[in-house]
Amino acid sequence: MVKLNAKIPAGPLAEKWTNYKAHQNLVNPANKRKLDIIVIGTGLAGASAAASFGELGFNVKVFCIHDSPRRAHSIAAQGGINAAKNYPNDGDSIYRLFYDTIKGGDYRAREANVYRLAEVSNNIIDQCVAQGVPFAREYGGLLDNRSFGGAQVSRTFYARGQTGQQLLLGAYSALSKEVGSGSVKLYTRRDMMDVVIIDGRARGVIMRNLITGAIERYAAHAVVLATGGYGNVFFLSTNAMASNGSAIWKAYRKGAFFGNPSFTQIHPTCIPVHGDYQSKLTLMSESLRNDGRIWVPKSLDDAEKIRKGQLKPTQLPEEARDYYLERRYPAFGNLVPRDVASRAAKERCDAGYGVGSTGLAVYLDFADAIKRLGKHVIEARYGNLFQMYEKITDENPYETPMMIYPAVHYTMGGIWVDYELQTTVPGLFAAGEANFSDHGANRLGASALMQGLSDGYFVLPYTMQNYLADQIGVPRFKTEAAEFEQAEKETRDRISKLLSINGNNTVDSYHRKLGLIMWDYVGMARNKEGLEKAIGMIRELRVDFWKNVKVPGTNEQVNPELEKALRVADFLELGELMARDALIREESCGGHFREEYQTPEGEALRDDKSFNFVAAWEFTGQESEPVLHKEPLQYEFVEVKQRNYK
Repeated sequence: MVKLNAKIPAGPLAEKWTNYKAHQNLVNPANKRKLDIIVIGTGLAGASAAASFGELGFNVKVFCIHDSPRRAHSIAAQGGINAAKNYPNDGDSIYRLFYDTIKGGDYRAREANVYRLAEVSNNIIDQCVAQGVPFAREYGGLLDNRSFGGAQVSRTFYARGQTGQQLLLGAYSALSKEVGSGSVKLYTRRDMMDVVIIDGRARGVIMRNLITGAIERYAAHAVVLATGGYGNVFFLSTNAMASNGSAIWKAYRKGAFFGNPSFTQIHPTCIPVHGDYQSKLTLMSESLRNDGRIWVPKSLDDAEKIRKGQLKPTQLPEEARDYYLERRYPAFGNLVPRDVASRAAKERCDAGYGVGSTGLAVYLDFADAIKRLGKHVIEARYGNLFQMYEKITDENPYETPMMIYPAVHYTMGGIWVDYELQTTVPGLFAAGEANFSDHGANRLGASALMQGLSDGYFVLPYTMQNYLADQIGVPRFKTEAAEFEQAEKETRDRISKLLSINGNNTVDSYHRKLGLIMWDYVGMARNKEGLEKAIGMIRELRVDFWKNVKVPGTNEQVNPELEKALRVADFLELGELMARDALIREESCGGHFREEYQTPEGEALRDDKSFNFVAAWEFTGQESEPVLHKEPLQYEFVEVKQRNYK
């Protein structure tokens, strides 16, 4: 039995990271030139890590699935990035950011990792300002802050509604500098097919050239996966269409344990589904909850009239509106964490108070803010978001309340990593949303960008050296090794099998069916019967996929259908693991809501005695049951208690 070792440094919480850095092993400048590092992914985590490794003097190969790193899904993040600078002087601190993150994750994250995240958050802001990231500023010229869910302070730095884009451009500029200097070699339009393990260590990858179809081999002393999350297993999500979980799934199949796969986040402020042929969902930034008020009609009769188009929301007087978050959670109001806001919206809609043609929507209303601040202020803060909403829905949110509904957004689960961000496979690291480490069962808003840049700029540059310090005598690996040969053969066989099935059903039809199963049974609310049913349905769908899917074209060309087929094949395995993980966790916590385990008020009811652990799953073969390993979560510095946002 493998024993999980989180490698958490000893000592007081606030000194762990400092002590780690003071005693870690280093690689001198001359030896860094002898060592190669592969980074998969060029979003915030991947681009910042590759740039940092290159600046340190390592030889870096970085792989991008797009034609440019600037297209990474990090660009879609709108609202902001957290840091404990306490510029508004409203009581924030490193400890408070740490505590809010632990509490927001419903006490299912590792203390040491979360404190380190809060600790280095301030460095991120300094780094990005130095790169020229145009953060919003207040009248006096200081960086401005706004509030996000799960906090009672304003700690979120932002660049209008384009924060992810601006931060990514900063990381891209740092990466481009290293590409220009020759320390980093950038490979675009490549998709990772497998990790190559030699003598128990990650030593390379198999890639597919998305333009030519060529299967390529690359070797290195260490590999970093920074490939984002797996929310697209639900088919409809806020993720970019190219976002997928295949890289981390391949790592799982090669021995990297998968942590908390069922912990997925449903974001409360998304544009509702509007048809059966929709391929993705659009997120409206959580920052809108700063000034927008969420409500539904108090009367079922009024809700019915609105759904039928007989009544407009602007015709409903104040006393006929139910600002349900303000009513249920007076201390936090509209800024409760995402899982709480999402469940509350679902509860109102399930009870018949939902609006829109489907009844699966609630209002996000800016009338009060416009009256209080003026339209010009709201336009300056959220103008591009309002414009995006109007282009999609053909409704003017300055005049009519936005309609929103929860949708799949972020995955807190991912490859299990220790304090050094190393997986259970030596030499294989995971960063950003690809790992499980910092958010527990629910991620606070504006923390994704923080984690991605923290891992890339300020954690991996240290922990990677600690790993590579005893590798300087290891010569560069030849890709002719038998392990590369075998990994490439398995990749080619899988591709050939998909192309040879020549069935009658499209890849999208299977992905859509899987998404419906996941949303219905492994989505916002889960129960034992539904999860067991989902596991059986996914298995049946997977068997049918490998018998009846049709993948046109060949491997020797641009073939988007083949790309999708490879991802959906992985999703059909990952979906089952997610359902299995949700089934064994007989409690509710954060975004994992088991209907059997809730408080009388309908809140998540944890079982700390039985489930205060990270679930780390080990792959044991295609036809074998995965093995569950448990990393106990021990809280020395916070009091574990029922979350209360009232």
